Amino acid sequence: MNSLKIKRVYEIPSEDDGIRILADRLWPRGISKQKAHLDFWFKDIAPSPDLRKWFDHREDQFKEFSAKYKKELQNNEDVKKVLDILKNQNVTLIYAAKSPIVNHAIVLKNFIEHLRKNL
Repeated sequence: MNSLKIKRVYEIPSEDDGIRILADRLWPRGISKQKAHLDFWFKDIAPSPDLRKWFDHREDQFKEFSAKYKKELQNNEDVKKVLDILKNQNVTLIYAAKSPIVNHAIVLKNFIEHLRKNL
């Protein structure tokens, strides 16, 4: 089974990343397209602008944010694309948030893995 990982855009790409997908609505600060080494940019897989602004990466709101974000991900076309890619290749979801434990990529990865198990 192919792997699904998350990685900050500022980390060095590795061969086992597979297909690298930027899962942010905004382009990360201070990084060029060449340095990012992306295969795709799925803006619509990221939280909506309103949800992103409300959340503001506040740890005390992460649980509620996660629930709201999962609702947004229901029937998301980009989620379906990631699931299709995973059938043949590893996928790394790339994000720019500073915190490795309070960010939307964690929720997204868990959401996709849950769907994948139940297919």
